[in-house]
Amino acid sequence: MAEPLLVNPDRQFIQDVLRNGAEDVKKCYQCATCTSACPLSTEEYGFPRKQMLLAQWGLKDQLLEDPSPWLCFYCGDCSKRCPRKANPGETMMALRRYLTSQYDWTGLSRLMYRSAFWELGILAVVAGVIVALFTLPHNFGFGLLDRSGPAALSTVMLDRFAPVGIVDWGDKILALLLGFLLLSNAARMFLKLTRGRNIPAHLYINEFHRLVVQGLTQKRWNACASNETVKNWLRHVFLVSGYATMFILVVLFLPWFQVENSSIHWTSFLGYYATAVLLATTAWILFDRIRKNTEMHRFSHFSDWLFPILLFLAAFTGILLHILRVLNQPMPTYVIYVVHLAIVVPMLVVEVPFGKWGHLLYRPLAIYVAAVRSKARELAAQTEGVAVASEAVASS
Repeated sequence: MAEPLLVNPDRQFIQDVLRNGAEDVKKCYQCATCTSACPLSTEEYGFPRKQMLLAQWGLKDQLLEDPSPWLCFYCGDCSKRCPRKANPGETMMALRRYLTSQYDWTGLSRLMYRSAFWELGILAVVAGVIVALFTLPHNFGFGLLDRSGPAALSTVMLDRFAPVGIVDWGDKILALLLGFLLLSNAARMFLKLTRGRNIPAHLYINEFHRLVVQGLTQKRWNACASNETVKNWLRHVFLVSGYATMFILVVLFLPWFQVENSSIHWTSFLGYYATAVLLATTAWILFDRIRKNTEMHRFSHFSDWLFPILLFLAAFTGILLHILRVLNQPMPTYVIYVVHLAIVVPMLVVEVPFGKWGHLLYRPLAIYVAAVRSKARELAAQTEGVAVASEAVASS
């Protein structure tokens, strides 16, 4: 039997949900057409009707303990079928933005999702720091431009302009910092979803494969009813493979990837693949958002635009940098190198722990916890059934 909803409206929660893009939630009359149409919705984890209700009633605590918003992949079929045009698919997306801000202990996610000014401002500040590291005198920054010298202006000497050892250490420190922020936020999510539940430890081990499989493949997306499902899933898989490949190259293999000469190395082929995939998939996504020809892209929050735009610019400046190096254009190469880093670093700083990138961890984590909770409920029911049977035998 479903747990009763304790009505204690959180007015700030309602306002935050509206600001995150759920303006149409007020149109919902709870007919449940959306839930009945969704093939991913189950009796145990029903959506989006229940989440529409939580948003309307301001039931923040119940939402924080519900993994269902992350079980939705937003195929848009529920929004197309809604007789009130309440757009439940976009409400689920808005709730995921809100939940991301609640997992983030720094408070930056909340500021960025509620205000484009804050998101752009933080990006600009981080980009300014990157530019300053390459342009300030050596007494105040790395002073990498000061190291170049006349020889580096006649031929490309990228390692003199940006010593690979310094950049490599910077990459590793940044990766550790972002990893800590993302994982600490994920830990807060995990605690909210499991709080107060008596779940045996062995179930976490038995179901752990779900976290790994869903994290690598997002294969649950294929169960959506939309005709666009396979296309969207494949595009997403290629997109993830592209920036995962580039991230691994930059963090683990930079000394081989950022070589002084333009000779071909095995990392070069991975770099070409990642760049091509990022350019193609982000351009495709942006084109769909401009055309608005699918329900999934009919409504776009500012953050929905920003992430693919930054990815596209990162890939574009990366390939432009490579072309300029091959053509032996020293100063243009150095300038584009700084521009490239001034796009990539802020994108990672903002999007990985605080923005849209986090759903790559939050969604498989929610699927994993939902499975664990289901198994715990089944085990509890079996134990209770055995206890009842034992009492009946004893009393007979």
